Amino acid sequence: MKLKDKVAIVTGGAMGIGEATARMLAAEGACVVIADIADSVAKKVVADISATKGQAAQVHVDVRNPDEIEAMFTLAIERFAGVDILINNAGVALAKSSTDTTLEEWERVIGINLTGAWLCAKIAIPHIVRRGGGAIVNVASNAGLVGFPNLAAYCASKGGMVQLTKAMALDCAKLNIRVNAVCPGHTRTPMGDGFIAAQSNPETFVKEFVNVKHPIGRMAEADEVARTILFLASDDASFVTGAILAVDGGYTAQ
Repeated sequence: MKLKDKVAIVTGGAMGIGEATARMLAAEGACVVIADIADSVAKKVVADISATKGQAAQVHVDVRNPDEIEAMFTLAIERFAGVDILINNAGVALAKSSTDTTLEEWERVIGINLTGAWLCAKIAIPHIVRRGGGAIVNVASNAGLVGFPNLAAYCASKGGMVQLTKAMALDCAKLNIRVNAVCPGHTRTPMGDGFIAAQSNPETFVKEFVNVKHPIGRMAEADEVARTILFLASDDASFVTGAILAVDGGYTAQ
């Protein structure tokens, strides 16, 4: 029970890495607020956690909306008395080149992936300080460390998240708040599966990109990323801040 008596918020917590993380945090004793726009799916995750004697709540949040973010923290405080941990996981992908991306598409990806993470963290910090400190974990991507074709807005948003993590870690060091990021490689999630399906030849893409480019020879499972997030959120990582951990099967080691 690494997180007994802790309260965690997971944005984008209804599916994929967010869902795996929410379940894992709850299993380690945390009270978990699952924030997502997919209300019915999030409610099912809450029901599953409650069925195993865990504590969880669901709230509808578009991370571009400051009022909805404030309501998310209000719920966490009313239900669980505070916030210790924020997992900035909400995100979207867009399989388009820089020249094909429209301004509206660019602003949506940057707004959710980067501005949303900054806004959630900005609002979270005073609440975490009131609890004596805690942790923020940003779910970036190996696309924030290296470039990929036809992922211009996504790469920009995740690269920005990497640098935001480092800057925020320095801003928060004296507040007893650790800020770190994980950079997953291709992961078996609804978003990852959707990206594969958008390719001209999905089967060839999996064989030639996912399996070959990742030295381990396969894509990640959501639980493998969630375990790294759990480490960074827990006191096991008490002297870790400003770290950018690639969870990418060796992709960025090449």
